[in-house]
Amino acid sequence: MSVQHILDLLDSHAAGDEERLLSIALAAAAAEARAGRPADAEALKKAVQGMRSAGPRQHATASPIPLARPRGELQSIVASSYPKTTLASMVLSQEMDARLQRIVRQQRERAALRDHGQRPSTHLLLIGPPGTGKTMTSAALAGELRLPLFTVKLESIFSRYMGETASKIRLIFDQAAQTRGVYLLDEFDAIGARRGDPNDVGEMRRVLNSVLAFMEEPNQTDSIIIAATNHVEILDRALARRFDEVVEYGLPSIVEAKALLVARLRKFKLDAKALKALEPDLEGLSQAEVVRAADSAVKDAILDGQTKVSLDLVRTVLQERRAVGARFHS
Repeated sequence: MSVQHILDLLDSHAAGDEERLLSIALAAAAAEARAGRPADAEALKKAVQGMRSAGPRQHATASPIPLARPRGELQSIVASSYPKTTLASMVLSQEMDARLQRIVRQQRERAALRDHGQRPSTHLLLIGPPGTGKTMTSAALAGELRLPLFTVKLESIFSRYMGETASKIRLIFDQAAQTRGVYLLDEFDAIGARRGDPNDVGEMRRVLNSVLAFMEEPNQTDSIIIAATNHVEILDRALARRFDEVVEYGLPSIVEAKALLVARLRKFKLDAKALKALEPDLEGLSQAEVVRAADSAVKDAILDGQTKVSLDLVRTVLQERRAVGARFHS
């Protein structure tokens, strides 16, 4: 058993997270088996089965897993946080909410799934335009499961470590196998986009093959690996088949946009007539654009000493967001 396994076991015990402790013990058993020590591996597995059969201990709590901060080379490519966002704080369609709640349930009840030879969904591909909720979903899943969120910027790996990209990605998957958390690989299309670069075809082909291999490896900690992309058309088809769930995001409907606006305005709310009048201004805006416009209106109201926001102010900030978006997409 490695020192890292022992440290993770101690962290799990301190947090009262018995299921994580058992998952780490199973990972250690797998390591013992690979090292040619089947008797030790079998002893660990039997101990885990015995503890699960006995049921949860009375002092086990729902405390969050202590935030494990990346060390060494990971510090420069991974940012860690502990989100408090939940799915309830997002404005989602019924279908989208049901899909994400199913993923959460599988993770919460993963022991029952494994007892029947199944595993929870752990590899998610989030696709859609910028500002439609992909990053917030990653934070919400971490918040729901009380797990740390590790955000990886793939583009920074390519720009700083060309020639060593695969080894850096290896570090990320190794940590996911040892430390349970939600791992967000943002700008995931960078892998596919760079495959066509005539100067780096060989390098990026090796990176792609490495990622495909890493995603096939067993994940005893049940860490969630989330890949987010604005350009799904760039991704290699072999990559898409490695994901348990592919979740597609789009612009909010008028009903969803109004609900999001009301939620962000909070006590500075508009009446139903004003919301109806704003429908043309909400059309075609992303979730992020609606949020930023609402926050801007609330700030103005606070500084002006107002208890409500005016229809004209909200319309103005919405139109400003639309103009900014049009400028970047022209």
